[in-house]
Amino acid sequence: MNLQSPSALPHLPTAGNLASLPLTSMSKKALAHLKNADPVLASLIDTVGPCRLKPDRTQTAFEALVEAVCHQQLTGKAAQTILGRVKALHPHRPFPAPDDLLGTPDDTLRGAGLSRAKVAAVKDISAKTLEGIVPAPDALDELEDAEIIERLTTIRGVGQWTVEMLLIFKLGRMDVLPVDDFGVRKGFMLTYRKRDLPKASVLLKHGERWRPYRSIASWYMWRAADLAKAQG
Repeated sequence: MNLQSPSALPHLPTAGNLASLPLTSMSKKALAHLKNADPVLASLIDTVGPCRLKPDRTQTAFEALVEAVCHQQLTGKAAQTILGRVKALHPHRPFPAPDDLLGTPDDTLRGAGLSRAKVAAVKDISAKTLEGIVPAPDALDELEDAEIIERLTTIRGVGQWTVEMLLIFKLGRMDVLPVDDFGVRKGFMLTYRKRDLPKASVLLKHGERWRPYRSIASWYMWRAADLAKAQG
């Protein structure tokens, strides 16, 4: 995001909330590469165990972005309540379509609990979906990470962090390093015994050794932060 709260995409940035899946040949190859490239990360991998990151592809990019906006700066419970009210405005389908949201009066969306800024954001997401700026699932799969970020960050209320979370946790892209994410920065500080949170430039430079599996390395940074929190 630009930098929004980690609660803006529910169940995504915190590794403890991730679903698990059996190790694949790809994940085995990724772990071997990361352990060979970075001995410190190798120690963390040995402590945490295999990465069991499973992308959730049940939502379209449109739906994920609308949900992300609803969650900005709110607790998960409050955001889900508001999102439920927005969905209830269009009971004829499980999730409102772009045309549905564009045709809903602003005051009605405000009555469901969305702020003026969020109303403007969800309508911009809807408009840009109809324009093709937010691609359909098949088209999205054909785009490079950088192009997806460039496209989606033109949307009101959607920053780079939001798109990076979508790339990792919805699309399963393997080489994304969200350098502005607090959990990644905190995990890096703890893992590499730094006194302060690293600057983005430091993370980017160190992350070069993790290519092309920077998403998995990021998952381990989140786990490092989780472990430290659990240990008090």
